[in-house]
Amino acid sequence: MTAAASAPSYTGTPIPLSDTPSRLRRLRWAVADACTVAGRDLAHWRRRPGAVIANTLLFPIMIVLMFGYLLGGAMNVPGGGDYREFLLPGMFAMTMVFGIGTTMVAVSSDAARGITDRFRSMPMSASAVVAGRALADMLNSAVALAVLILCGLAIGWEPGRGLGASAAAVGLLLLLRFAFLWIGVYLGLVFHADPEAVTGIRTLEFPIGFLANPFIPIATMPAWLGVIAAWNPLSSTTSAVRELFGNPTGDDGSWIAEHAMLMAVVWPLALIAVFLPLSIHRYRHLGK
Repeated sequence: MTAAASAPSYTGTPIPLSDTPSRLRRLRWAVADACTVAGRDLAHWRRRPGAVIANTLLFPIMIVLMFGYLLGGAMNVPGGGDYREFLLPGMFAMTMVFGIGTTMVAVSSDAARGITDRFRSMPMSASAVVAGRALADMLNSAVALAVLILCGLAIGWEPGRGLGASAAAVGLLLLLRFAFLWIGVYLGLVFHADPEAVTGIRTLEFPIGFLANPFIPIATMPAWLGVIAAWNPLSSTTSAVRELFGNPTGDDGSWIAEHAMLMAVVWPLALIAVFLPLSIHRYRHLGK
């Protein structure tokens, strides 16, 4: 008798080598399906550029100009520093959080109109639909972040610690967006049958964003409120990005603030570990 050739697996159980090509094919088709879904979403944005420009690009620019010029004169940064340099990294992070609503509305709309059910009836990977949505939204967020950075440079903000540190800061911002994106996907699938709930949940972007440190230093908040704001994942990313860009941080000296760089990685990874599997599970059991 001839023993069948096998290869070790990550679980310790041998995998027949004859199965490897089929697994690679399945992976290749899953990636192709995700790219197809992402292309569909991007095609919709090309046909409706007005909504993308207004919601994704103009709104954060308007907030930067309003806080930077209308309210910035009354703002003081603990430890000194220009308020606009303090503000811009916070706005970069805030824009990543505000993507929750965009993702949630798009996912819930597809599910409510039966488009998601059509995808589920097709011979395609279960993860490809949500992965395609994530890919499209990440591309959209990268463009929005680039536009906002250019806006910041135009009004006098500038990174002060070199290209490598700036690239790391952008990476942390996109990691935060990737984490919150899966929250949006999950909530969109859960509440797709209730448009009013989707609208209500979308308003939570504002307390999440404002109950943090993008606009106001935590050291200026009441102690009890400062603790809540400091442990907001948005605050950790904002503080880490300010440090990497070489901008004023205005931190309060708490443990979470002193370890902002670490927590800017831990928080998003924890959110991804929770909401990515939940999103795929919810998609597979949609309507049950």
